Amino acid sequence: MTRDLTRRQAIGITGAALGSPFLAAPLYAQSSGHVVVIGGGFGGASAARTLRRVAPGISVTLLVDAAEFTTCPFSNLVIGGLRDISDIRFSYDALRSEGVDVRVDPATALDPAAREVVLQSGDRLSYDRAIVSPGIDFRWDALPGVSADVAETLPHAWKAGAQTLLLRDQIQAMPEGGTVIIAPPDNPFRCPPGPYERASLIAHYLSQHNPTAKVLIVDGKDKFSKQGLFMAGWQALYPGMISFIPFAEHGGLKEIDAGAKRIDTYFESFSADVINLIPPQSAASIALEAGLTGTGMWCEIDGLTFESREAENVHVIGDAAIVGDMPKSGFSAATQGKVCAHAIATLLAGNAPERGYLMNTCYSLVAPDYGISVAGVYQSDDDNRLSSLPGTGGTSEAGDHPQLRRDEADYARGWYASITQELFGA
Repeated sequence: MTRDLTRRQAIGITGAALGSPFLAAPLYAQSSGHVVVIGGGFGGASAARTLRRVAPGISVTLLVDAAEFTTCPFSNLVIGGLRDISDIRFSYDALRSEGVDVRVDPATALDPAAREVVLQSGDRLSYDRAIVSPGIDFRWDALPGVSADVAETLPHAWKAGAQTLLLRDQIQAMPEGGTVIIAPPDNPFRCPPGPYERASLIAHYLSQHNPTAKVLIVDGKDKFSKQGLFMAGWQALYPGMISFIPFAEHGGLKEIDAGAKRIDTYFESFSADVINLIPPQSAASIALEAGLTGTGMWCEIDGLTFESREAENVHVIGDAAIVGDMPKSGFSAATQGKVCAHAIATLLAGNAPERGYLMNTCYSLVAPDYGISVAGVYQSDDDNRLSSLPGTGGTSEAGDHPQLRRDEADYARGWYASITQELFGA
C-alpha cells in the first residue's frame, strides 16, 4: 500500500483509542438525561445505539423520516444492476430492542434556546442534549434554470430510494449506443468518490448489455477523489467507454434543458439519453433554519465533542457537518456517531471528554471484482479541529494487481455487511 500505516494497523489504533478511554463503565454509570437524535442514517443510528449500550441511564429518542432506511452506500450497485433495492433497506427494529425510542415522525424545527425539537406531528420534545444528523439537502438555486422538479426527468439519485430506481430504469431502457451523462458538483458534497464509482458500475452494466454506449462525466471540478485509481480501472475494464470532462474544459453549467436532455456549458453542449444531474449541496434545511450553519452552508463543530459552534448542547455529525479533514462518508458518519455518543455520555456524567482517534475508509467498486480505497486516521488538535494524523492514510496501491483489486472488492462487501449489521442488525 502507498501509506505509511497499513489499514490493519490503523484499525488497531482506532479500536484501541475508542475501546480504552471511552468504554470505561464507571465513567458512564452516573450518566442520565434525555438525548434526541435527529436522523436515522449511519450517523444517527450509530449515535443512538452506542448511547444505549454505554450509558443505559440516558433515554434516547431517534426521529426518522420512514420506517426503513435505504443506504446511499451500495446504492450504486442497485443502479448498476448488481443488487436489489431490498438489499440496501433496513428497519429500526434492532434499535428498538435495545431501548431506543424510534419515532417515525421527522423533526421539522430545532429550538436550541428552548432545548426543544418540533416534530411533523406537531409534538414538541425537550432534550438535555440533541444530536443532529440530518444529512444533506440540494441547492437547486445554484443550478441554471431548473428547480427540484427536474429530478423527475434528470434523477440525482443522491438520496437513495425512488431516485435510485428511476436512474437504474432509465439506464436499462437506454437505446443501443446511447449516452449517459453524470454531472457531479464542485466540493464539498456527500461521498466525494461516489459519482466515479457510479460511472464505473454503469459502465460495467453497459459493457454487458449495451457495449457501444458511452458515459460522460461533465464535472464541476478539475480533480476528484481516487482519480488515478479510477482512471486506471476504466482503461483496463472499459476502454473508450468513460470520458472525464473537467471543469476547465467546459467552463461550468450555463443552461439545462431537461426536456431535450441537454446540458449547455460555457464552452460546449452535451446531449444524452440519460442525465444524472447531481446538484450542489448543503447541510439539511433543519440545520440551516436552526442557525447551526452560521453564515455558511455547513455546520462547524468542535472536533472533540461534535458540539455545534453555533448552539450549546447541540451536536452535529455526518454529512451536515464540516469535520476538519474527515470526508463526508457513511464510514465517517458511523465513527462520528460513536465518538459523539461517548462524549455526550461523559458530559452528562459531569466529566470532561478525552481525545481519541477516528478512522475513515472509503471503498469504491470499479467492477464487482475490482475494488479501490482511500483511508485516513484523524484526531482532534489543540484547536479542537479534526486533523489527519501525520504518517497515516493513503490510497490503494497503484498498478496492475488483480488479486489486490479482488481483495479490495471483498473488503468493500465485508465492510458494508459489517457496518449495517452493527447499526441495524439484531
